Amino acid sequence: MSASSSVVELLIRAAATTICPVQGQASATPKKHTNPYGYNPTLYVCALFVALFSLSTLVHLIQALWKRKWYLLPTVVIGGCGEIIGWSARLWSAKNVCNGTPFLMQISTTIISPTFLAAANFIVLGTIIKNTGPQYSRLAPNRYAIIFVGIDILALLVQAIGGGMASVAVTKSNSKADPNKGGHVMLVGIIIQLVEIFVYTALAADFFRNYAARRAVKDHSAKDKSAHNTADEKGQDELVENGDVTTVNGGEMDTKTRWMSYGLVFSTVCLFIRAIYRTIELSNGWEGRIIHTQIYFNVLDGAMIVLSMYTINFLHPGFLLS
Repeated sequence: MSASSSVVELLIRAAATTICPVQGQASATPKKHTNPYGYNPTLYVCALFVALFSLSTLVHLIQALWKRKWYLLPTVVIGGCGEIIGWSARLWSAKNVCNGTPFLMQISTTIISPTFLAAANFIVLGTIIKNTGPQYSRLAPNRYAIIFVGIDILALLVQAIGGGMASVAVTKSNSKADPNKGGHVMLVGIIIQLVEIFVYTALAADFFRNYAARRAVKDHSAKDKSAHNTADEKGQDELVENGDVTTVNGGEMDTKTRWMSYGLVFSTVCLFIRAIYRTIELSNGWEGRIIHTQIYFNVLDGAMIVLSMYTINFLHPGFLLS
């Protein structure tokens, strides 16, 4: 069974086969229905995640307004709101697992919402690079936001288009549209996200490795000279040519930037673990053991996003980055 066909079949099952008997209906034999989750979502777990995401999102909203970090509003705050909706839908399902509406709500929001959180990390990394030394990065600092947030938007649009195509095809009985086309489009969006976070992680690891070795790998254009001058003022003023790289002597991250870097690394690791889980989940199929095991979702999706959000609450760019 292909991954895209599995997505479509999941939508079909949720929309058409998860039908609960109507209360008070005179029927000899109730219709048999299928639980779209493969388990009953635990009520207190769903309520706990709703509370955790609500608290973190509210604090993020206050922090963003207080410190005037406006980019956190359409990234972390929107992502947190999406998680609140997703886990509220799972809480709804805990009370009525046969209802297909909350199932469709939670599966779409919990897939899309972490994309907004990742966008904030892209911007934060660019700021750290600008403050610390653009010469250690393969990309100019401003290009992290331009490239990766742009890819984020593309992935969201692709998934939204694919989801809309598949939903229309499976919910209208007289529709002649092929739902598999929507499934293929959704899969493209998921692949775009996976490749994006992998490339970002590789570039971030490369930057921190080059910084630790004081090895400059790129001489960015004149627009980055001010950042170079800032680095010079911190003592990074001696460049020694060494083959195809440049060794930079002196210069240290200040304490705040170092803590922000720790927070960024941990947040990114959480998002990456979650991405790996969703990839394995998809490859295993929507009827597989992984998607039908609640503890995997709670720990490898919900808990990872909670840790990522709270990390940025405590190690906030508004307090740690100028």
